[in-house]
Amino acid sequence: MKTSRIELCERILDVIESDIIPRTVKGVAAGNKIFGAAILRKQDLSLVVADTNSEIENPLLHGEISTLNSFFDIPRIDRPKPENCIFISTHEPCSLCLSAITWANFDNFYYFFGYNETRDSFNIPHDLNILEEVFRIKHGRYSRTNKYWECKDIISLVSQLPTNKRKVLKVQIERIKNKYIELSDLYQSVREKSEIPLF
Repeated sequence: MKTSRIELCERILDVIESDIIPRTVKGVAAGNKIFGAAILRKQDLSLVVADTNSEIENPLLHGEISTLNSFFDIPRIDRPKPENCIFISTHEPCSLCLSAITWANFDNFYYFFGYNETRDSFNIPHDLNILEEVFRIKHGRYSRTNKYWECKDIISLVSQLPTNKRKVLKVQIERIKNKYIELSDLYQSVREKSEIPLF
């Protein structure tokens, strides 16, 4: 069954709002960052797994890494192949998570907030800083289409939809953004107590 762009955008936004955010609310209350992720089956867009940041447990457990760990905890016989899945990240993945998605053999990922929003709206500049300091990649300009995967900006995809559908989904986008601003405010108020190395 071929999925339309409209169906894909609707489903991704619903998964962020209904599956990732509730987990992130609990994570942030415990002192974790606001990042989360989910994996869907390409065939029918059903949810395989969703998870959130768990850095207070281990600084490597970014939202994407926690999600990949949950995915690979599924018994092999029940787990879809990564190339048959869609990877969703609430925020554009950092260099650690870009590599993890690649090593896990996903051929795609979709993100909601870009690096600049992560830095400017959420006061978390590390993704851009590490890309520049370690890899000499300025302004987060890595290759978004390469031999491993293609990544897409969810909000840009929505902006390309027909006007009537775009208007409906923009309401949902604003609702999601407002929720993340609320979560970010909570995280910023407790982050110094979290003992996360890069807060």
